[in-house]
Amino acid sequence: MHFDIFSLFPSMFRGPLEESILKRAQERGYVSIAVHNIRDYATDKHHITDDAPYGGGGGMVMKPEPIFAAVETVLAGETGVPIILLTPQGRLFTQAVARELAGYRRIALICGHYEGVDERVGQYLATDEISIGDYVLTGGELAAMVIVDAVTRLLPGVLGDPGAVLEDSHADGLLEGPHYTRPAVFRGWAVPEILLSGNHAAIARWRREQALLRTLQRRPDLLAKANLTPQDRQFLAKFEPS
Repeated sequence: MHFDIFSLFPSMFRGPLEESILKRAQERGYVSIAVHNIRDYATDKHHITDDAPYGGGGGMVMKPEPIFAAVETVLAGETGVPIILLTPQGRLFTQAVARELAGYRRIALICGHYEGVDERVGQYLATDEISIGDYVLTGGELAAMVIVDAVTRLLPGVLGDPGAVLEDSHADGLLEGPHYTRPAVFRGWAVPEILLSGNHAAIARWRREQALLRTLQRRPDLLAKANLTPQDRQFLAKFEPS
């Protein structure tokens, strides 16, 4: 998998892309990441990439010319590459969208900034628009980092345990249940006995029930879309108001 990130502030990516799982994934050849400075594709003497909006209003708008030039130069000759504009107006980024993107071999991410991006970028260059949440960031750089991280960890071989992604929160529509490690008792708080029992079937069921309960308590909206078994529904029925 290769990521092309187009940004006005490429130095923002130095830390997050060079640590932990992302660092190891690049070292082992599972993923490669190139950050391209949009300013390098501005043709005027001062490398201006923004201008005042037509019709007035506050803020500045990113100009289309350097963005088109950057993306078309880097992706020259490539076909089938998703070109994603990161914007609060895009479709919501979810685990399902991360799985969708993990199926591509190359992805381009355009980081908006200032008041926004000239509408023609979204209309005629980008093939998709994505938002990571219902809030506004200073720019798309943080959103790009989120997408790169979420997609990378889904790629085969990136995580040491290939089954880990199947147990993550949102992997099957539920939040993940609680986890415990040593010591068995900390400040008088003990690990649930079931986890020390060695009964793997019972532990698996307990974890499933904890995931159901946590989702019910914290994100009940997710249950309407989750893939629930009859046993799951029977368990949840215990917590319905009488």
